[in-house]
Amino acid sequence: MPSGFGSLAPSSGPAAPVSFGGFSLGPAAPVLSAFGGFGSTTSAGGTSFSFSTPSNTGGLFNQQVSQSNQLFNTASALSAPSVLNDERDSILARWNQLQAFWGVGKGYYSSSTPPVEFSQENPFCRFKAVGYSCVPDVKDEDGLVALALNKKEADVRSQQQQLVETMHKVLGGNPTLSVNVEGVRALPDDQTEMIIYLVERSPNGTSKRVPASTLYSYMEQLNVKSALQQLGVIMAVSRTALTPAQLKQLLQNPPAGVDPIIWEQAKVDNPDPEKLIPVPMVGFKELLRRLKIQDQMTKQHQTRVDIISNDISELQRNQATTAAKITQYKRKLMDLSHRVLQVLIKQEVQRKSGYAIQLDEEHLRVQLETIQSELNAPTQFKGRLNELMSQIRMQNHFGAVRSEERYRVDADLLREIKQHLKHQQQGLCHLISVIKDDLDDIKTIEDGLHDSVHGRSSKLS
Repeated sequence: MPSGFGSLAPSSGPAAPVSFGGFSLGPAAPVLSAFGGFGSTTSAGGTSFSFSTPSNTGGLFNQQVSQSNQLFNTASALSAPSVLNDERDSILARWNQLQAFWGVGKGYYSSSTPPVEFSQENPFCRFKAVGYSCVPDVKDEDGLVALALNKKEADVRSQQQQLVETMHKVLGGNPTLSVNVEGVRALPDDQTEMIIYLVERSPNGTSKRVPASTLYSYMEQLNVKSALQQLGVIMAVSRTALTPAQLKQLLQNPPAGVDPIIWEQAKVDNPDPEKLIPVPMVGFKELLRRLKIQDQMTKQHQTRVDIISNDISELQRNQATTAAKITQYKRKLMDLSHRVLQVLIKQEVQRKSGYAIQLDEEHLRVQLETIQSELNAPTQFKGRLNELMSQIRMQNHFGAVRSEERYRVDADLLREIKQHLKHQQQGLCHLISVIKDDLDDIKTIEDGLHDSVHGRSSKLS
């Protein structure tokens, strides 16, 4: 089923073709929304968790300045490096361009400053594409948080109760809070996704879920995050829907390193803007991870299809059995109706015994005599009945009587029976062939023994 944005699971919705590093790809594979965590707004009111996020305007300004300097240094390394101050700088610029396109390496542009680190997030990297993920419909009040555990699904299910109790202790051990599991499913590379939510009970008996943003923010604290990592949790993602403002801002601002033209084209090519949202893919590792997730989802869907197919086959067999029973019960009902009618006749005869024949009974007697005379007429029904009886006796004589159908066999079941009988016939033929070969071998042995005995007798004589 489609997963929401901000979850660990991929989107199973349709996706438009993308261009990845100059290579043409088919429909984009489902996207892990680990790119985000969008919509995780802080809301600590009314819960047992308390945390604060200090504002840091100066830090944001310094970060923007650093990003601008990084972009300028990258452009210098690609266009006009001045390391050797001769024609070799043009060769170095081409080498820096190759590294930037690949997204790996260091770009030297000046002898007095450190080189630029090229990563796959740089705007010149060619190995990028855009896929699509489902827009979530889960509310923050639902409190769902997805945890990726570095354990197999079978191990997580067998240790689920122990994990829940340990998480409850990690989250403070408050008796008014309880950890609940929404679902568990397998992920690629022997990992498992477990979706949890927290319920808080008040002294007056009411209960409510802790918002997902509050629970996620609490889990991101260093001490809590370290304790969760000891349990095998490698990542936590808040499953919250995007507000219209957040969705608009996300669509208007291309992600870091993504060409605005490609981002705009991705929005135009979105097959379902109401349900899907563009998400960047960077590097072959991300493409490989999406391929693994697609294979995982395909296996899960195939497993579900097989289960449904088995259920349908079982229902078809039950339907055939039920239809046969209905036919049998109809026949039994008819037999019982005849028996009841005979009992009623005998009872009515005893009740009317000693009474004179009434007018309506006289009319009925006349009608019955008329019918009896018509049946006894040689050229009427009696002749036809005699002819039918003769045909039935002939059929019984030659053993070609056709028994009344009591059961209906389903066409698929009939094919299976024929196939099974065919296999049995083939097995019998093979067995007969083996027996014949063995008999031939035994005859050969007997002939050899007979010749041997005859030879010895000749020598003795």
